[in-house]
Amino acid sequence: MADGDYERGRDREIGAIAAELKRLAAARSASAPYQREDRVSSRLPVFVLNGWAASPHAWDLCRFMRTRLFSYVEQLDGEPEKAMERVERCILVGWSMGGSSALRLAARWPEKIAGLVLIAVTPRMMEDKATGWKGLSPRRLAALRYGLVMTQGVGMFGVPEGKPNPYLLDEPANLERGLDYLMESDIRSDIERVFAGGSFEQQSGRQAYSNKTCARRPSPPVYIFHSDHDGIVRPANAAYLQKVFPQASVTMVPGTEHALPIFIPELIDEAVDSCIRLATAGQNIA
Repeated sequence: MADGDYERGRDREIGAIAAELKRLAAARSASAPYQREDRVSSRLPVFVLNGWAASPHAWDLCRFMRTRLFSYVEQLDGEPEKAMERVERCILVGWSMGGSSALRLAARWPEKIAGLVLIAVTPRMMEDKATGWKGLSPRRLAALRYGLVMTQGVGMFGVPEGKPNPYLLDEPANLERGLDYLMESDIRSDIERVFAGGSFEQQSGRQAYSNKTCARRPSPPVYIFHSDHDGIVRPANAAYLQKVFPQASVTMVPGTEHALPIFIPELIDEAVDSCIRLATAGQNIA
């Protein structure tokens, strides 16, 4: 692919995202004024874990109350773990790489999780032909690496109109660390052990889901959002997560968009509010 072809394609993608941001912002401002008291009030912390190379402004259209947004660099540096140690319970909202972090934290501190909102999430980013795992191919990873170079200083998803550029200090070394995490991380065994109660079995080198009755940890409410043609995180990953969390609400979003916090902010708001309501009522879902 020629550099010019890549740049033109990327400009179209960023233009589409910017137009969608502008349209959604206009639609929201034209609706009834936002009243904080109309939202579910709670002292329950909501930790947001951002995607690799993603701007914090990707969450600007979401209105749920959050106490902390962790960048991908902070995730690599272990900052979410420090925050988890300081709270009794919390809700985790993770997008892309941040969703992988959310799963890792949930497996380590399941008793602290009052709700999970997983947006375009996978426990293993790369494909695994030995087990039939649908993940990112080496060819697509190479494209991400190429994009990393081409988007240095402006980010993979562009800079929203009227917002400061959060990428100017994004060091290549940190971007590479993020890619290394995506290549190496595999949290399947951890979440299966903690949440699926041993209901996964190895059969002929492949993961197979067993319908046998087994002891299962009482689970928090889980909301899964995924584009039905996502080219970065395969839709099959959402089906896998639903097996790990059979109580989960799964929403497949038409289209190929990976940057779902920009495209479905209202649905994410509703999911977080629902987690807070259930936690306030003292409910888990068995």
